Amino acid sequence: MKKSAKVLSLVLAGAMALSLSACGSKPTEPAPTEATTTAAAESTTAKAEESEAAKSTDGKQFKVGVLQLVQHAALDATNKGFIQALDDAGLNYVVDQQNASGDQSTCQTIASKLVNDGSDLILAIATPAAQAVANATSDIPVLLTAVTDPAGSDLVDSNDTPGGNVSGTSDLTPVKEQITLLKQILPEAKTVGILYCSAESNSEIQAAMAREAIENEGMTAVEYTVSNSNEIQTVVTSMIGKVDAIYAPTDNVIAAGMATVAMVANENGLPIICGEEGMVNAGGLATYGIDYYELGYLTGQQAVKILMEGADISTMPIEYLPLEKCKLSVNEETAELLGIDVSGLK
Repeated sequence: MKKSAKVLSLVLAGAMALSLSACGSKPTEPAPTEATTTAAAESTTAKAEESEAAKSTDGKQFKVGVLQLVQHAALDATNKGFIQALDDAGLNYVVDQQNASGDQSTCQTIASKLVNDGSDLILAIATPAAQAVANATSDIPVLLTAVTDPAGSDLVDSNDTPGGNVSGTSDLTPVKEQITLLKQILPEAKTVGILYCSAESNSEIQAAMAREAIENEGMTAVEYTVSNSNEIQTVVTSMIGKVDAIYAPTDNVIAAGMATVAMVANENGLPIICGEEGMVNAGGLATYGIDYYELGYLTGQQAVKILMEGADISTMPIEYLPLEKCKLSVNEETAELLGIDVSGLK
């Protein structure tokens, strides 16, 4: 039975300190020396160069293309965060928002359109979308986000030094900590089913990490995969009586079909530890994961550096949200339905 989620979120965030400095003037100034004259000249030149750089973007309206793989809470939040960062920076832009509805061939069609339309920068949300855009252009700056391992998915030369026209942010989740959370909530669990789509390379990476973490906790891991959304209900049903819990990473197919996963699992007493908060909202039990809005905002800041400051994307490393930006989310209604006490997590 599908229920609306009432989610408890504990946000773990670091504080940022801002410092302000003030400068005064002296009643009289000493006569300028050759060194100070040179420094002043250099300063004037630098200011003139900065002014010219500012003029180069003044009045220009940038074309930003966005290709989102599929509509679900995490990717939607990433998209919103990206756009907010552009707005906060005062960027003059128009955006072409495109959604592939989870279809790879549609990704390729949209990618070609965004390239042919002369986009100044393209945002690709999720691995299949990023692969489609990266294959469509080697010239236009491409920022990816919600991709677990860009290098592992052959999107960049390395995550530290991309080396081409692609960079962005990774949504690598704290898989180890999520499995620790599973063990904390379900100390008697012995077998955990890892549910993901076999067509997503980002999910294969997380599944391998989860298997290692599960075995390190003294449990047994069993992988259950789907090739498309039509298989979700059948595969989840096959897990009943064979596993004590389900772990679902940040897989786009599973996230988009999370209502189906939760419907089958919850009605059969199978708790789901998820890769991200949106999946918890859709009926999962709990997660300790990243904030996708913040991830998108971070990607938007990269776009601003490229478009407004002329940053070289080839040397711009893949960025990650720090662990302190992760947060614990618990679906109390799901916990009540499953008869699980989560009060100790508050």
